[in-house]
Amino acid sequence: MMTQRIHLVRHGEVFNPDGVLYGRLPNFGLSEKGHRMAKLAADDLAERQVPATRLVVSPLQRTRESAQPIADALGLEMIIDERVIEPWNDFEGHRMRGKDSVLKRPSSWPLFLRPWVPSWGEPFSEIVARMREALLEHALAAKEEATSTATKSDAGRIDGEHSHPGADVIVVSHQLPIWMVHRAVTHQPLPHNPAKRRCSLSSITALEYHPATGFTEAAYREPALSELASATDQGAV
Repeated sequence: MMTQRIHLVRHGEVFNPDGVLYGRLPNFGLSEKGHRMAKLAADDLAERQVPATRLVVSPLQRTRESAQPIADALGLEMIIDERVIEPWNDFEGHRMRGKDSVLKRPSSWPLFLRPWVPSWGEPFSEIVARMREALLEHALAAKEEATSTATKSDAGRIDGEHSHPGADVIVVSHQLPIWMVHRAVTHQPLPHNPAKRRCSLSSITALEYHPATGFTEAAYREPALSELASATDQGAV
């Protein structure tokens, strides 16, 4: 059977005219550009014939909308999993830029005292733990389902012929959870500069899963590169 991969897909651009940090707030869906970006990510997966059997999705609107073109292209049902959701943070609903930025309010400054945790939101270590748990569970489930399907398909075959369906998993999530997984599997410290994350809108970070060694990073793609220059990306910390 081919090496099993987990494809971490970030959502597309969000309609956010007020420029707030939306976090887990409801009713923040994709912009028109975001829908185009999501379609480009889906097209990339389909054109490469990614052998996915599971589509795992964060419950937030922007990720469900980003996952729909993938579901349509690959014929997969969405599996909603709370463990791959955006981290919680204390700045939801506030602007992080401009004259009324929450960064300029002295009452907010204590939240920045421990950026290595971080002190303003869900600890990095907890994000990694829940993401790792979800990825491992879905990877093992997909492998088991594929093995069972292959066994049934091989019934009656002769001369050692085998059918090996894919067991890849696609996970549609958010920038910080994906970036935390990247840093964990590449053995980098979890604290980091948010401005230097390599996880653009509708990007795809691919991991490989090996039972003996766990997860390793295999590739990074930006199928929506043509849309990124004019996209707005300001909803996360």
